[in-house]
Amino acid sequence: MPTQDKSKRSFVKPRLKQAYNECSQEVQEYFRHIPKLLDEFPIEVCLAYVFSRLELGQNMALYCGAVKIYRVDSKLARKAVDIQHMTREKFVEFYEIIFKIPLPNTARKDLEKAEKTRDSIMHGKMAAGDDIRKAIACVLKYAEEVNKELHEKHQLKPFGDLRGFAGRSKKLDKQTSLFVLKGMGFLLPSRKKIKNKTTT
Repeated sequence: MPTQDKSKRSFVKPRLKQAYNECSQEVQEYFRHIPKLLDEFPIEVCLAYVFSRLELGQNMALYCGAVKIYRVDSKLARKAVDIQHMTREKFVEFYEIIFKIPLPNTARKDLEKAEKTRDSIMHGKMAAGDDIRKAIACVLKYAEEVNKELHEKHQLKPFGDLRGFAGRSKKLDKQTSLFVLKGMGFLLPSRKKIKNKTTT
């Protein structure tokens, strides 16, 4: 794993802990292992954890949006997100289709820089400790901005507690849900296969 002289990183972790402590309660809880990871492991481990949680939160945003806004069947929505090859560009496309708004521009630009640092580390290349700190901080900022925007528009916080997010609204049947999800661009089994599963 790429490392640098400890003296060059002496201020990196404290500054990152400060950035974490300045986050909202929801985001702190969502990334709750950051403090322990910073105390017990190299900062690269924290970077990997943060990006893993980032991708989970992005998938949850699409899933929750489809279920809450379009009332599609929750199991089909979960399958649609899970089997989709979710590239960065594809996520942005689905986000705009589902929520009818663009991804927050500032957050998106910051995240692109963070992703370059993550990619460098994941491919075994060197990265400065402060660049890694900035990348993690960018993810936290991104989570805050997405939470803020989706909460204002749709009462959703994908980087937070999602219990009861869909309310008690009646959902569409499986076949109608299938058409809606396919219309959004998700790849799913045919209507015939869905029908067979519901009748067996």
